[in-house]
Amino acid sequence: MAGFSELIKSFDKTRDYVRDFFIYGCKVRNDFQSKSSRTYDDEKRRVESWLGDYIHTDNSQRGKKVCISVDSGHISENPLYKAYQSKSFTDNDIKLHFLLIDILAEGEQLSLKELVNRLDEDYGELFEEQTVRNKLKEYADEGVFIKEKQGKTDYFSLSPDTAEGLLAEYNGLDSALKFASEAGLFGVVGNSLLKAAGLKNDIILNKHNYIVHTLEDEIMLDIVNAIEERRYISFESFGKNREGKPLEFSGVPFRILSSMQTGRRYLAMYNPEYRRFNSVRLDSIKSVEQGEVCDSYDELLALYIKNEQKCFGVSFGNRNDLGYVEPIKLTIYADEKTEDYIVNRLEREKRCGTVEHVSENTFVFTADVFDPNEIMQWAKSFIGRIISVEGGTEEIRSKFYNDIERMNRMYCDEKED
Repeated sequence: MAGFSELIKSFDKTRDYVRDFFIYGCKVRNDFQSKSSRTYDDEKRRVESWLGDYIHTDNSQRGKKVCISVDSGHISENPLYKAYQSKSFTDNDIKLHFLLIDILAEGEQLSLKELVNRLDEDYGELFEEQTVRNKLKEYADEGVFIKEKQGKTDYFSLSPDTAEGLLAEYNGLDSALKFASEAGLFGVVGNSLLKAAGLKNDIILNKHNYIVHTLEDEIMLDIVNAIEERRYISFESFGKNREGKPLEFSGVPFRILSSMQTGRRYLAMYNPEYRRFNSVRLDSIKSVEQGEVCDSYDELLALYIKNEQKCFGVSFGNRNDLGYVEPIKLTIYADEKTEDYIVNRLEREKRCGTVEHVSENTFVFTADVFDPNEIMQWAKSFIGRIISVEGGTEEIRSKFYNDIERMNRMYCDEKED
């Protein structure tokens, strides 16, 4: 029977588990149906070994819930980075890592056959050429080795670039790496470079540090590569259809959007099947595959930019291509003498809308957008100052007024006006 190991073969499996059980807390042990309860225990132990003191347990009617509890503004290193540093390896992986680097440490340029012979002669390790070739290709792609073609033969040498050497050569690079390690986008790269140099982040803290974003970085890397190469993508979602199978989508990616309210990140894309733009949360995407190059990318990108100007947030509504927009108008009261911060906020946060001073202490915000519901989410932060809401849809206006009435019933005395 295989013993428990903290190392993992597939990051996707661990990402699914951490997402459902430790971050969103939407599942308990009894919900783990894909494999045996032993597998659940192993996965739980593995994640707990990475996260240590950040684990919090709570009892509910459905069972014990386990989640991550951390004040992200008081940690110098994202604990979820450890998931990337726990990949398993074979005996050949670890042998070739050290032996090849040792052979090339003297600065020689050697071919595949020469390296295979040196492994046998110097260390008594007989490897198949294909095994060594795969490791050389992997390390050349990662920049550990330099590959140069001489005639028809590839020669390999050890890259002179090291973390210690670069830090010594460029003043302030260590501080830049410390910032990059917690900057959010691919911070695990900066963190890995810090560890390679034997350093720790001791100067950067982020008040709003969305540590769970690192679980999306592999997905985002595939997407940004597709954007750069102007390719179609297809991806599988965590959601299920009526038959219980994962939802699948395809389209042309254009942007990675980030919500200022929630911090969530979205993929903005064009769906050719439905002839419309839409946005998909990155944390709902399970896997991504790149497709063919999109010949009409420039035309679609120009159309996307035109559509983007009618989005208050990340939603494109239910419109096809360049569809209809819904005008919406908010009349807001603000005392010009004592509440200039309200006026400043309207100007600062209006985005694609306009703000007009119509009379004393009265301001009108107007916008033509695909999804006015996004504006209403923002408008609720002005409750107590909203004089009227016009435009949008009847459903959106009714929902807004019903929410106000519910709040009134919850927090106000029935006898009060």
